[in-house]
Amino acid sequence: MQSDRISKIQHHLYSNGFAQVQELAEATGASIVTIRRDLQRLEEDGIVTRTHGGARLAEAAQPELAFQSRVQDHLDAKRAIAEAAYGLLRPYSTIFLDAGTTVLQLARRLRVQPITLTVFTNGLAVAQELINLDKLSVNLLGGQLRNENLSFVGPYAERLLGEFWFDQLFLGTSAVRGDAQMYTLNPAEASLNRAMIARTSQAVLLADSSKFSSSAPYAVAPVASTHRIITDNRLDAAWHDRLTELNVPTTLVPLGRPV
Repeated sequence: MQSDRISKIQHHLYSNGFAQVQELAEATGASIVTIRRDLQRLEEDGIVTRTHGGARLAEAAQPELAFQSRVQDHLDAKRAIAEAAYGLLRPYSTIFLDAGTTVLQLARRLRVQPITLTVFTNGLAVAQELINLDKLSVNLLGGQLRNENLSFVGPYAERLLGEFWFDQLFLGTSAVRGDAQMYTLNPAEASLNRAMIARTSQAVLLADSSKFSSSAPYAVAPVASTHRIITDNRLDAAWHDRLTELNVPTTLVPLGRPV
């Protein structure tokens, strides 16, 4: 419960920039004394800066909290998609996990029940999730650190990719637009994702249904360049028909319908 409360405080401060102690108590359902104790702990960890009567996020915490906020979006769908993706893993194979928040859920699933694998990733959070697991050999791709996504990108990362071949690639996307292409928010991320797809025997797109018909500026590749899509059953029927026409095998994981 403390972890949930801390997370709520962080997300509230990320969304609002500053909040009074009373406001945080109401947002979390905790007492003012408890909130003050939490804020003291967060300040010691360098996450927040306390002010008279309230707190704001510390400067260096902004990018990390932006990432953590996205981790929480559609979390039920991301976890269900990760469970389905876990079922595709083959022991003693070499896989690449990109830096997306849905792929991060696959890393967390793998931590619960490790499989003997060689794992490559450009995601700092993904690599941290897989620390100290005896069955895994974890390799972190180098390059320029993109703070917004806690990912390594750039020409050096792409050159390193050219030295490897992966049995499976699990990647996310910011959006799948009406032209049936994957899009992302950063040109270097888009370029690296294209290089990933070119270096694998099986590319699996992990994307919850909210990503379809969303928008982002930088094209990655057609969804037909992936070998499988795992999404959730809230996917619009027209999109499901479209993916069938494109001959992309699609797994719809079951979720309750939104109210």
